[in-house]
Order: sequence, then C-alpha cells, then structure tokens
Amino acid sequence: MEKILIKTETINLDQLLKWASIVDSGGIVKFMIEDQLIKVNGEVVTQRRKKIYPGDIIEIIDSGQWEVQREFGE
Repeated sequence: MEKILIKTETINLDQLLKWASIVDSGGIVKFMIEDQLIKVNGEVVTQRRKKIYPGDIIEIIDSGQWEVQREFGE
C-alpha cells in the first residue's frame, strides 16, 4: 500500500486524489463516486468533498489503496 503525505490536518477527497496524481480532475472523481468505485476506510464514498484525515485508507476499485499520513517538517 502506497502512502500519501499531507501537510494539513484534513484535505478534501477530490483535492487529495488530484494532488497525488491519482486522477486528472475533480470531474473524474465525481464519476468514480457515482459508479461507487471509491472507498474510504472500507465504506463507499458518496461525497466528492469528503474530509480525509491522516490514517484514512483510500481504495479505488481495480486501481489500488493508499494510506494518508501527516507530513511534519520544516
């Protein structure tokens, strides 16, 4: 499972997937949610702007899993 590091306490799902280059646009996220392809912590996502926290596991069916972690640093 790959890790995605974020510098904030939370991030919206659509922003996270674009920032991590998992999708090209928020529009794609909308269609993936409509097709029930995205899960967070094992539950199907219904909100494009769902808040994601460090420790959350994002799964995209037939694409992979990512664990969100908080990046602390400079």
